[in-house]
Amino acid sequence: MKKNIVLFILFVLPIVAYLFFASGINSFTKLPIITPKIADFGNWKSLKNEKVSLNNKITILGFSGSSILKNRGNFFNLNEKIYQQYHTFKDLQFVVICPLGTETDAQKIVDALSAFTDVSQWHFVFTSPEEINAYYSQLKLLGKLDADLGTPNVYIVDKERNLRGRKEKKGYKEGYNTFHPAELSNEMLDDFRVILYEYRAALKKNHNATKQL
Repeated sequence: MKKNIVLFILFVLPIVAYLFFASGINSFTKLPIITPKIADFGNWKSLKNEKVSLNNKITILGFSGSSILKNRGNFFNLNEKIYQQYHTFKDLQFVVICPLGTETDAQKIVDALSAFTDVSQWHFVFTSPEEINAYYSQLKLLGKLDADLGTPNVYIVDKERNLRGRKEKKGYKEGYNTFHPAELSNEMLDDFRVILYEYRAALKKNHNATKQL
């Protein structure tokens, strides 16, 4: 009996501990709300000439700024690490808010992605610098837009338009830096899966599980 306990401590317990911490603490909780009920988009132009809304969609939200081509690597990182794994979910969308005048550059990004990706869940919307600043301000985030009205960070917004993230003192996170693939593969993917789990669990509880999530 004593030998079995020793073997358990030496071999089994370390494996259990590793699996717990490797999966991320957020995997076992709901992802906190950073900013509740953010505003929906205005009647902003999109590349597809369609109305884009946050309502009833899980949204990965970004701000391209005017240097969209210069920062195109960020879109490819996000596409590879998150989008390609989950874009088939109909309740998911990736929305990038861009300054008016960058439509041609945004289309080049979409064309490049479409060479190896179904881009149907990518949406680029365009509005004035004033509207972009006003919209970003109401998100009430610690981070700021740069001089080009962009940020490498993207944000997770749930179906009720709550911006979600981490609120721990040592691990506060309101957005995820697309310049760093490792951050997308680890923190963002972990948090994104928490959101998906929340909705899937709710659907199962209501006996209404669908292919959407």
